[in-house]
Amino acid sequence: MLLTIFEGDPFKEACKTIRGETAFLCVVRKEKYLWWFSVGDCILYLNHPELSDLNEYQQNHRSFYEWIGRVNTFDLDVPCFSTGTKELRQGSNHILLTTDGLLECPNTNFINPIEIFKAFKLAANEEGVRSLLKEIESKNVRDSTTIISWLVNIELQGSQPSK
Repeated sequence: MLLTIFEGDPFKEACKTIRGETAFLCVVRKEKYLWWFSVGDCILYLNHPELSDLNEYQQNHRSFYEWIGRVNTFDLDVPCFSTGTKELRQGSNHILLTTDGLLECPNTNFINPIEIFKAFKLAANEEGVRSLLKEIESKNVRDSTTIISWLVNIELQGSQPSK
């Protein structure tokens, strides 16, 4: 559905009338699955003990030189975007979406997702987000920053390797 909208002529024509460009990340969770559609430089993190033990946090990849707007990835002969699907693990899964402003804030180490998730160790979700935003504000973040964060508990067992 999203792809149909972005590839449609009315949308592409409307993009030509605006000033500037933006990245886009849409994430949907249904039951124990996470799905995403990504254009540009937005990041999807997933924090779960089984994954963090393997140093796996980032689910999509940052794509530079992809945008929606006056310069529009969907005006290319072949539109550039990425999608993905992930099976969530049993137990508490912390899903966090952010823009590059958080990662590129001066005098922080938020390029490392471990540092981002430290804000949530002893705080509720809302308080952890607030803490991250206050820290980057105090360190003169150069770019606008959006953070969307939520936790979901999955009761079903995730896939395991054969024995």
